[in-house]
Amino acid sequence: MTVIKDTADLGQETSIATPGKKVLLAAPRGYCAGVDRAVIAVEKALDHYGSPVYVRKQIVHNKHVVSSLEKRGAIFVNEVDEVPEGSVLVFSAHGVSPAVVAAAEARKLNTIDATCPLVTKVHREVQRFASEDYDILLIGHEGHEEVEGTAGEAPDVVQIIDKDESIANARVRDPKKLIWLSQTTLSVDETMETVVKLRQKYPDLQNPPSDDICYATQNRQVAIKKVGAASDLVLVVGSANSSNTVRLVEVALEAGAKASYRIDFASEIKDEWFAGVETVGVSSGASVPEELVDEVLVYLAERGYGDVRTVQTAEEDVQFSLPAELRKELKAAGNDVSNKTKRS
Repeated sequence: MTVIKDTADLGQETSIATPGKKVLLAAPRGYCAGVDRAVIAVEKALDHYGSPVYVRKQIVHNKHVVSSLEKRGAIFVNEVDEVPEGSVLVFSAHGVSPAVVAAAEARKLNTIDATCPLVTKVHREVQRFASEDYDILLIGHEGHEEVEGTAGEAPDVVQIIDKDESIANARVRDPKKLIWLSQTTLSVDETMETVVKLRQKYPDLQNPPSDDICYATQNRQVAIKKVGAASDLVLVVGSANSSNTVRLVEVALEAGAKASYRIDFASEIKDEWFAGVETVGVSSGASVPEELVDEVLVYLAERGYGDVRTVQTAEEDVQFSLPAELRKELKAAGNDVSNKTKRS
């Protein structure tokens, strides 16, 4: 496999399966540290407590991951009132509002908070600026679980900014005490376009104290820009409700790909997509296990796209500790508290 650091290097000659046909494999791609932590938390909870372990919403937005955990005994619910009192409940990587936490406490549930630490950081920012009596404009997708959880930290002062209409409808008490924050999985470019529009209305709008869009989201978008610029067709593996996956499709097209499709599985690929295609780009959302990408590469190899070149734009070595509640329980039982598990 050839590793390419920049699209300027894509003209190099290598041995290929079918003349002219190649695959550009984006790196980084797939699982981020927050997703890995959340999935492992459910797996270790199942190992420790036994089945069932309940999970509020999808632990991460991926069909395959959810299905795999269901087979191991996880039960996914929409709200905490569906969980029997005293049961184990895992909060998903997207985070929850204080109201959800209170509802779980009222039912005496043994909760494990698998919220991504980078999402938790945005929650803390909301708490801080709400305590300082700021109005907060939260850029994100209305109805997304992460946005609901973040806005729920201070619903009286948070306004969700999704489309242009929400900018026009925004109302603030003091334009000089106004800050924007964002959902962690947005497109960097689109978010900044929204900030520009907001600042036209509110010139004194303040920036977050640090970047809210997570490192993994940014890295995957940078990589697919490189791939998209040099590809006829880009395939992005991930589920439809995964915000960062959907953004990757859009970024690939904006970067110059002639076509880009989101797929959950290799079986969804259509042969007609390959008419006149020499270069296929491949990436995956931050909640996608690598085995699904491998299946896509096998599909492509069987059709002559056996020359796979990795386009790498960043190295990732981030790892988050397991949720504190779970670490405490595992340690007390003498079990492994590392962020590792034996996958089945």
